[in-house]
Amino acid sequence: MRFRIIQLLALLLSFSAFAFAQSGGVKGKVRSNKGDGIPNATVTAKQFGKDVKTVRSDAKGSFHLGGLATGVYSLVFDADGYQSGLLQGVEVKSSVRDLGQGLILRPDQGNQVIINGSIFYKEGTSLGGAKIEIERMNADGSYKKLNTLYTNISGEFTFRQPQGSAKFRITAKFKGAEAVKEIEVSTAAIYRFALTLDISRTEK
Repeated sequence: MRFRIIQLLALLLSFSAFAFAQSGGVKGKVRSNKGDGIPNATVTAKQFGKDVKTVRSDAKGSFHLGGLATGVYSLVFDADGYQSGLLQGVEVKSSVRDLGQGLILRPDQGNQVIINGSIFYKEGTSLGGAKIEIERMNADGSYKKLNTLYTNISGEFTFRQPQGSAKFRITAKFKGAEAVKEIEVSTAAIYRFALTLDISRTEK
């Protein structure tokens, strides 16, 4: 009887070791088209039309989806304010496969904050080529630089962000002249504003 129990335990241990050896996973980083990591994105492994396992990306957009049996999966990526992403034919073996940083989600045009700005000379004519610096206010009141743009020939620029409440500081600069505008946004919409710099069109 004791011999049979030992045999059974040995069989269970070997089966567990085999099952563990046959499990693997994938890891990678979900990014926006600007290259920033997307936090809290869901990554779901699907097989034969069914959800197998789901994890969320960390604050830097990185994820680790482990405990998958060997086989071929489809991976679905979702994040608020972005279009869903799909990666098909992902083969999982008895190890963790690194998918790298090429998992890029594009903003959902229907869920975006769009800021349209117009910059003018003091005479009221359009100012092309003005430097636009865009910053976002952090929770502690400090600002984080997001992007640098230049106005087009019509003195306009456009900046897009996923929807969500935020406060932006926009600084326009041209040949020593400078003006600042703060804009608060809440929902997906187009926010328009204009700034006039204290500089004449005739100044060199």
